[in-house]
Formats: sequence, structure tokens, C-alpha cells
Amino acid sequence: MVPCGAVLWRRLLRKRWVLGVVFGLSLVYFLSSTFRQEDRTVRDRNLLQVQEHEQPIMWKVKFSAGNSSQLSNQCRNSVQGKLLITDELGYICERKDLLVNGCCDVNMPSTRQYSCATCLPNGCCSVYEYCVSCCLQPSKQHLLERFLNRAAVAFQNLFMAVEDHFELCLAKCRTSSQSVQHENTYRDPIAKYCYGEYPPELLPV
Repeated sequence: MVPCGAVLWRRLLRKRWVLGVVFGLSLVYFLSSTFRQEDRTVRDRNLLQVQEHEQPIMWKVKFSAGNSSQLSNQCRNSVQGKLLITDELGYICERKDLLVNGCCDVNMPSTRQYSCATCLPNGCCSVYEYCVSCCLQPSKQHLLERFLNRAAVAFQNLFMAVEDHFELCLAKCRTSSQSVQHENTYRDPIAKYCYGEYPPELLPV
């Protein structure tokens, strides 16, 4: 025998107004849940933006004049150049004039310190080693600090790893997505190594 409650429930479900009430309550629940979720998303986004403005990225870059390697008469250098090398003191020299300790021989007439040859006023150079040497000028510290303070989140992985002025210049002068347009052509095919705050101007299409 079917219980009385079940029979009454079936009869109620057959009435259109009951189905309308059930549908209406379901719709109200759905809409309220959606709006609550959107409010949470907006609050989280606003909180994240506030945190980004209030808590600047803590970069590790040091601009002190003396690097630890100098204490042992050793120099780090740009390594890869076939013809030119720049050491961490800002000297650029021919590869044949590189000393066994990794430093450029300052007694050679072609050796120059903080040379900006091949570099344009916008901080872009046609030769990587000149870009690094020019970037190492003490006067470029404020420019580099401004760049770091404005660096997009996308650059954190690259620049959070560098620890001093020399490593920052090595990383900054390397060709990156900032130097290209349409993903396959250089913005400036001649001066493509940049230490400046901004990428080269886009070439006309």
C-alpha cells in the first residue's frame, strides 16, 4: 500500500503552480550564487591590485662598486663574444686581450671602460658587449632602478635572479621579446641590444 504522504506529494507535483514555485526558487538560488561568486572575484582582484601597488617587488640587485670576485683579482665577463669581451668592471676589449683572470687588459690601447660606441641615445646598441659596457656606467644606476620599479610581472622570473649591476646589464642587454615585433622581426634590426627603460620604437609596417 502506497503511503498517504507519497500520494499527496505526487498530486502536488502535478500542479503547474507547484512546478513554477520550484523552478522560481531554483532560478533565485542560481542567480544569487552567481552574483556572490562575481563579487568574490572582484574583491580578490581589487585586493591583488592594492597589494601590487602597496608592496613593490623586492629586487636583489646591488649597485655597490665592489663585487666579491674583484677581491680575489678575478673578473666575470660576458663570455660569449667571438671578437669582444666586457668584464664586470665595465672594460671592453678584444678577446685576445683578455687576461687569464677574466679581466680585460687595461694596458692595451684598444681597451675602453664604459664605452657606449654603437649605442643610440635610447640605450639600444648594435653590439652586445658595448651594450653591457655602457650599461655598467655608474650614472645608469637610476635608469636601471626606474626600469626595475616598473618592470612587468612577466619580467620577474628573469630579473629576480640577478644579484648585482653586472648581472642585470648582462640580462638587460640580451635580446628579448621587447626587441622584436610580430614575434619574428627586430624592432630595430641594427640596434637590438637594449639596456634602456623602453624597447626600440616599432618600425613602420
